[in-house]
Amino acid sequence: MPRMAKERSHESSKSRVTMAAVGRMAGVSQVTVSRALSHPGKVSPDTLRRIRDAIEATGFVPNALAGALASKRSNLITALIPSLTNIVYSSFVATFSEHMRSHGYQVLLSETGFDAQAEEALIATHLSRRPDAMLLTGIHHSAQARRLLLGADIPVVEVWDVTDSPIDMCVGFNHAEAGRAVAEYLHGLGHRCAGTITASDARAVRRQVAFADRFFQLSGCRVEDSNTGGPASIGAGRKALTDLIETRGFSSGAIFCSSDLLAHGVMIEARARGLSVPGDVSVVGFGDQDFARDLDPPLSTVRIDRLRLGDVAADALLCRIAGGTPEKSVVDLGFEIIRRATI
Repeated sequence: MPRMAKERSHESSKSRVTMAAVGRMAGVSQVTVSRALSHPGKVSPDTLRRIRDAIEATGFVPNALAGALASKRSNLITALIPSLTNIVYSSFVATFSEHMRSHGYQVLLSETGFDAQAEEALIATHLSRRPDAMLLTGIHHSAQARRLLLGADIPVVEVWDVTDSPIDMCVGFNHAEAGRAVAEYLHGLGHRCAGTITASDARAVRRQVAFADRFFQLSGCRVEDSNTGGPASIGAGRKALTDLIETRGFSSGAIFCSSDLLAHGVMIEARARGLSVPGDVSVVGFGDQDFARDLDPPLSTVRIDRLRLGDVAADALLCRIAGGTPEKSVVDLGFEIIRRATI
């Protein structure tokens, strides 16, 4: 090691506050400091006060990983979601995190995008932190990711989807059923022509395929789809409607979008083209985001109870961490079609 690097390493080692230093300042042993951090009820109030004063004065940060190895608990829950900025995911994670914090756990959150290999790498990284449990978005993972999770032998809850064979537990809804239900609903309203606009997301594609198949069964009309080739956005929705009209021959009818953001873009593009909503084009989104009811006209959509999803997922993990068995390993929360003024 070069001399300068050695000096930096030595300085860093000398400046790092240790548990022993805290003990010396508080007038107690290192063992007592450790006990106060792990089980504060086992030391006297006066001793606990002196230790806390010493910690505050020195800026000491306990080694959580070392504590986890000793206690076999890290009080850390890790969560992987496709997008931190998409309110569909961030809203249920906020509820989930608040629920876990109320039980003494902290949540380490990472964004996977929609790439299985990226998710696999993050699963490995998160498992290296020795979490007590993990939340994953979706039910489709790489074979190696599943091996890592099964080998870690920790509680795992998969959310935003359901399957009869979860890694451990799952909380969500059936995407194909949601797509079929929207097709039946629109057909029941008298629509005989439809198109779809879909983000590049496996779950969105499952809804689209189920919608198209069911609508064709009911009406005999082939459903044209415009896939955005990327994440949902207002701009992507505008471009996709342009594609449906100018490339795929869509002229009028109902459009089922894989998100409310895409649906918003469709409404803007329709208006720019002089098309009325719902007169010329009826629009259904997905997710019931906060802005959906405030659009002009208010957007019809599919609602998922995201807050309940976060709570149920947290309860499932807490039950397993405590050594219990949840009443159900698969919880289907269902969905609700919200009719507003766009259909």
